[in-house]
Amino acid sequence: MTTRDRGTRAGGTVLRSLFALPPGPAPRRWIATRAALSIGVPFGALTLLGHEGIGLQAAAGAFVALFFASAGAAERAKALPIVGAALLACAALGVALSPWPWLLAAGLVAVAVCSSALAFAFRVGPPGPVFFVLSYGLSANITAVVDGSRITDPWTFLAAITGGALFSYLVALTPLLRRAERSRPVRPLRELLPGPWLGAGERELILRIAVVAVLGTLATVALLDPHRAYWTVSAGVAVIGLTPSRGSSVVRGLHRTVGTLLGAALAVALAPLSAIPLLLVALLMLLQFGIELIVVRNYALALVFITPLVLLITAAATGTADVTGAAWERVIDTAIGSALAVATGLVHRRPA
Repeated sequence: MTTRDRGTRAGGTVLRSLFALPPGPAPRRWIATRAALSIGVPFGALTLLGHEGIGLQAAAGAFVALFFASAGAAERAKALPIVGAALLACAALGVALSPWPWLLAAGLVAVAVCSSALAFAFRVGPPGPVFFVLSYGLSANITAVVDGSRITDPWTFLAAITGGALFSYLVALTPLLRRAERSRPVRPLRELLPGPWLGAGERELILRIAVVAVLGTLATVALLDPHRAYWTVSAGVAVIGLTPSRGSSVVRGLHRTVGTLLGAALAVALAPLSAIPLLLVALLMLLQFGIELIVVRNYALALVFITPLVLLITAAATGTADVTGAAWERVIDTAIGSALAVATGLVHRRPA
């Protein structure tokens, strides 16, 4: 087989992966249900009480539910407080640096590199460091300074996101109500978060993420908008993923770009419905449920749900009326981050 034939076959495999839906490693119905409840219940309850804005801010704390999703509930009880504290620390840093664009940019690079190093060193596993970057960027955007004052009071936001994280933690422990769950063996925290230790593969991933963080931040700050840099960097971090493989980055880069493009179109279509508060609650729950149900089977399809979820939360929390413009910005940012991430695959050395 010639090099051209191998390239054509590889390209066909990558394109077919966009439409493939292989079976998942395990049923995820209950994982998806917990994630949907984590984001929907606080938002819905506060909306009914007339505090829709605070409910949206609390929804950002639901990222906690995405970690250690396949572990036992008793194991999650041990590991999630550490993850939650790290997510809240990233959010607090984003809030603190939001008024100063260049400090915000420097903080973004630091969060991307440090969260990646810790996530890999302690073998946190999926979804990896990407949500630490998102937590930082979303928090900075939701509390940004416009016309000399904050869009959202920083202390109110931090209290809301902390409350959302605590609720997500409690939801993650609900399986302990069943006797069968309580009888499962429980690994010690040292086994759940082994390390710290970095092998050659982990060091390579951190280097690639550092390159994406620096170049993606500089490009977005210089050419676009400092408050958009977090999306560029988070896209790059997600595309690099958890495996130091060129092929994996190419596939994830294509999935990220195509999924974000389709997800942006879905966000624009859903924007008129999101103007009704309780309908927005239902939309966010459905999107979160779909993400967790499908993310291990088709990354592009998961992005079709992830993109409108983040766009609708950000638009509603910041009062952004132009969802179409915001969606187009996310497509551009994703394309830049994905391209940088795929390019860093050149750092990867083929085995002898």
